[in-house]
Order: sequence, then C-alpha cells, then structure tokens
Amino acid sequence: MIPDQHEPIQVAVNHSGGDWQPPRTWWMFCTRYIGSNFLRAFKVPHLQKLVVNIGYSRTVEEYNINYKRLEEQGEAYARWCDAIGLRHWVLAFDEGHRWGHMTTNLVECINSVLKGARNLPVLALVRATYYRLNEHFTRKSAETHEHKHAGFNYSVFAQQRIEANMQCVGNIVMHRFDRRNEVFEVREMSNEKVLVVDLAQRLCDCGHFEVERLLCRHIIACCTNQRLDWQLYVHDVYRMTEGPTLVANPALRRTSKGRPKLTQYLNEMDSRDMCGPRICRLCGRQGHSQSRYPQCAGLSGAGDDGGS
Repeated sequence: MIPDQHEPIQVAVNHSGGDWQPPRTWWMFCTRYIGSNFLRAFKVPHLQKLVVNIGYSRTVEEYNINYKRLEEQGEAYARWCDAIGLRHWVLAFDEGHRWGHMTTNLVECINSVLKGARNLPVLALVRATYYRLNEHFTRKSAETHEHKHAGFNYSVFAQQRIEANMQCVGNIVMHRFDRRNEVFEVREMSNEKVLVVDLAQRLCDCGHFEVERLLCRHIIACCTNQRLDWQLYVHDVYRMTEGPTLVANPALRRTSKGRPKLTQYLNEMDSRDMCGPRICRLCGRQGHSQSRYPQCAGLSGAGDDGGS
C-alpha cells in the first residue's frame, strides 16, 4: 500500500487491529507526496529534488551521501525526514517490499481510462467505470498473450529491463569469483568501481537486485562469464507462467432482461388444472384473456385495411 502522508490514513492503519500491518500488509509513503509536503513545509524548491533522491537511494552508501548533503543545508530539514521513518520511504531500507514502486502512479494511470466519468450520475458513473476498466484489462491481457506467443517467458517490463542490461554487459569484467559459493566481484570499466555479487543470497552492491528483484547488469555479467543460466535468478513474479484456471460463478452473472425465471419447485397446488378457466375481462367469456380478445385483433386489422 502506497498512500500519501495524510493523518486520517495513518490513524486508520494504526487502529486496524493489525490487518494493515506487517506481515499481512506493507505500506510505504509516495515519494511524490513527500517532496510536495516538504516544499509546503519549508518553501525551499532547490532542496525538493534532494529529498526525492534520498527516497530513491538504493544502497545505504548512497543514502548516507544524500542525507549528509541535506543535513548540511539545515538540521531542520534532516529532522523532518527522520520523522517519516526510513522503512516507509527509502528504497535501501524497505527490504524490497515495494518492488521499486515509489509513487502512486501505478494506480493513478487508471485516471486516463476514467476521464469524463467524474461528473456523471451515480448509476452512469458505476457503469462507465465497470465497462472502461473491463475494456482496459482485456486489452492489456491480449497484449500480454501476444508477448508470450512471441517467445518471451517474462512480462514486457522485465524483458525490456533485461535486454537493456544485457547491452551494458560489455563494460563489466570479472574481477574475482568463487563459483562454488556463487560469490563474484566485478569491475565497471567506466569508473573502475568494484562490486560484489552474491547469487546464492540474491544480493548485489548496486542495490537494484534487492529492490526490484530483477536482474541487474552485474548479475548478467557474472552469469555470462561463468556460463550460468541467468533465467534461474529471475523472480517468479515476472514470469508469465500459466496460473490456476478461473471458472466464472454463474450466480454472480448479471440478470438478463425480461421477467425473472421461476426457481420454485411446483407441486399439485401450483398446477394450472387446480385453477379455474380463463375469463376475459372485456366480454366475460371463458377460453381467452383480455390481451387475446378476438374482436380486438379483428378491429385492428380492419382499421389497417381502411387506412391503406
């Protein structure tokens, strides 16, 4: 759950009896709202980007550098950030529970689907929301199946990230390795930076692997150098494997138009033989009803002939 910093939300979370607390639910603050609240509190636009960068810090080292820069600008700014709680907004301390999602854009992207539906009446609003979301998810599902039939075993997002990291493998060389314990040291040629990769523990000093559970360029370089299958280290959440087959519940289907179907079990008291004969309300005769009054049909037909 990624909310903003509104007090009613925090009160509801704290008084939920543990239903919205770990390990059942992990909640983090939206970095966009943190930057907005910081700007509202201190009116220092030039420091807003630094606060956002603190939230995006993927390693403790990166966090310490950005935090020290903010503290040098004023201790009040640093104390304001300390009150938030590191686990609720800094990537390096969230234990990978937010999967790299820093803002509420994951949900707010649905706003483009629901444009023009806000000012509708309640019934039309619910109907428009239902059909537009149904169309949106149906289209996305079709795109996913096309991606899978093309030979990709991972989501579109994961495949794009993996392909981008594969293009950077040429700038990384193996420094040291312990194949038995799956611990490696790699060096980036561009800045001569040495990083440690632990495939057994799913750890990398760059921090990307722990945050997004997705292969970084250093892990791909290790697998390529040691001829290991890199697909073994992709998290299952990114795989497009077939899940359980879902069967629709017919009892939840929308009621069709027309009179409802009779679901009652009939007995001898419900038989039409126990009822009296049909009596027409117009002529008082038996054998037909008012809607099937024979003279009405004749009069109607005669009127049509006269009109032509």
